[in-house]
Amino acid sequence: MRIFVLLSRIPWPLEKGDKLRAFNQVKQLAAAHEIILCALNSDPEADKQLAFKALQPYCRSVNFIDLPFTGIALNLIKAWFTGKPMQSGYFYNSGAQRKIDKLINEYKPGLLYGQLLRVAEYLRLHKQPKAIDYQDVFSMGIRRRYEIANVFSKPFFRAEYQRLKRYERDIFDDFDIKTIISEPDRQHIDHPKRDEILIVPNGVDHDFFKPMEAIKKFDLVFTGNMAYPPNVNAAQFLAKEIMPLVWQKLPDTRLLLAGATPDKSVRDLANDHITISGWLDDIRVAYAGSRVFIAPMRIGTGLQNKLLEAMSMKIPCVTTFLANNALSGTPDQDLLVGETAGQLADAVIELLTNETKASEMAESGYQFVNTHYDWKAATEKLLNAISASVKSSF
Repeated sequence: MRIFVLLSRIPWPLEKGDKLRAFNQVKQLAAAHEIILCALNSDPEADKQLAFKALQPYCRSVNFIDLPFTGIALNLIKAWFTGKPMQSGYFYNSGAQRKIDKLINEYKPGLLYGQLLRVAEYLRLHKQPKAIDYQDVFSMGIRRRYEIANVFSKPFFRAEYQRLKRYERDIFDDFDIKTIISEPDRQHIDHPKRDEILIVPNGVDHDFFKPMEAIKKFDLVFTGNMAYPPNVNAAQFLAKEIMPLVWQKLPDTRLLLAGATPDKSVRDLANDHITISGWLDDIRVAYAGSRVFIAPMRIGTGLQNKLLEAMSMKIPCVTTFLANNALSGTPDQDLLVGETAGQLADAVIELLTNETKASEMAESGYQFVNTHYDWKAATEKLLNAISASVKSSF
């Protein structure tokens, strides 16, 4: 069958969670179906030639549609006055709609598949069988940011939360297949039939993210796109609240904050004990070169790919209950879980001072992620749902 896949970003390089999920799903879907890929692009610095080269082996047709800055600004204004979420307004463009409609009419796909509610507006009125991957519950991510926002930005976050919550409910009935990344995310969709949403978790490329021998230059590492607000918040929490408690017991502890496009507030955290790497050509170097991985997430939604990757590389992990709710690892067995700065600092200290505990946890986490998180197995759920939906449409 021919599947038209619509993405809000070009899924290359794989420095963001939605790109990673999109690329691997396309790769798996292409083994059984013909893929027509269409990706929106609002990044003027995107290397489209390199991205095309990475995607072309899995797609019959690869199409990139640029979203001009002036159009984005106008559509954000339109979204604000029409009550649509800014997440939708930012990515919607009438010119892009015409190009997408033309591609759909040209290729006549058997299924339309959109990733994230950002692209729902482009597909929701088409008559073909349709699927939408909510992936994360954007409304909850915005709500958590509202809770820690300053007094000036709180009204914006409150309004966007209400719009997203309504929009997540409104698009539900427009799509034949709905998917999401985890059970906690599904429970936050405000629709009476939310249990119909298929849980399709992420996976890990276990052949790539595997244990590596390396000199441990750092004691602790946190990875991610360091311009993404939940990661920025986590980095600040780690550097300003957790690490001072760790340093009281282990004053020489070295922390690496590794990931693309670090925000200025993240760069400002650098000191004699904290290194900010910026973009790394191979993120495995950051994992393998550190003794313990930590993901002190306090806001955001969805499954943390960084935890899957670290566990797959047999690095002992520490995280919050928020992140582990989606992961579903067993605390004190697969990883250590805490909530406060004190609890997380104690967990870090325990793993850094107890080599036996750290080794046992690394092994348990490795076995856990290899058993439960695999791209092929996860996408198989989506493939089965696609087959059933297409059959029922005839």
